[in-house]
Amino acid sequence: MSSGIVDADKYSVAYVTVPNIDVGKSIGHTLVKNKVAACVNIIPGVTSIYEWKNEIAEDSEALLMIKTRTSLVDKLTELVRANHPYEVCEVISLPIKNGNPPYLKWIGDTVPDVN
Repeated sequence: MSSGIVDADKYSVAYVTVPNIDVGKSIGHTLVKNKVAACVNIIPGVTSIYEWKNEIAEDSEALLMIKTRTSLVDKLTELVRANHPYEVCEVISLPIKNGNPPYLKWIGDTVPDVN
């Protein structure tokens, strides 16, 4: 049985906060339609506390958890920035170091490599 360990450079999870679920759905559909994401989960009810323009702010947001290829994170970031209402939107990614092999294969089959 496979351990699920994969090349850490092959797949990533990107996180994006959005002001509401509708914006999340719009961005999610854009990412999947443009083949830069295999799946976008929308997690409602996130509270974000941060400093912005020398003030402490607190907002209710939704969190997008996006599964993609690491090679597409830059393109994903461009699409998010072009469709996001925030002046500075959060887009961060982490490599997937291990997981369910059939799921990881599905990501690879769904999202074509740019190389």
